[in-house]
Amino acid sequence: MLRRATEHDVDTIRRLRNQQANRDVSITSHEISADEHAAWWAKTSGDATRRVLIYERAGTTAGVVNFFDIEGSTAAWGFFLDADGLAERGETLPAWIEVMRDAASYAFDDLGLDVLTGEVLEHNTVVRQMNRRFRFTEGTPEQRYADGREVTVIPISLRKQDRRNDRSQGNKQ
Repeated sequence: MLRRATEHDVDTIRRLRNQQANRDVSITSHEISADEHAAWWAKTSGDATRRVLIYERAGTTAGVVNFFDIEGSTAAWGFFLDADGLAERGETLPAWIEVMRDAASYAFDDLGLDVLTGEVLEHNTVVRQMNRRFRFTEGTPEQRYADGREVTVIPISLRKQDRRNDRSQGNKQ
């Protein structure tokens, strides 16, 4: 289940984002400080072109979904999960599938998008494979410098008409 993030979620968002597993697959890989996070939240929470959603699984916060650059029928997105907590409970794969399905539904059904874009690091082969499962296509890789390192970033996109429509298939995978 996805719900809008509130002030009460700010510390949890930072804690999850700073988990090593999430930092390892993020363009910005440094540990986010309290001040940096507070500034991000202050800017983000009042921005009409952004949505920060909390992903809950069995009543527990299990991840964060960010939609940004929402303009007309397009937006970009990204997400991160409670990698540590889900791994401890043996729920990583089902949560991952669920958050991607819920996020795509939110993007196309609630936000009314026609195209959803994002980025993935080239070395993140597991996410790239899952993206393909959900019918995202990859664009041309580009080199960037972030946090003192060079990374290869691959743009991804999904058109509404190409998405997996699990709701009409009884949520079958």
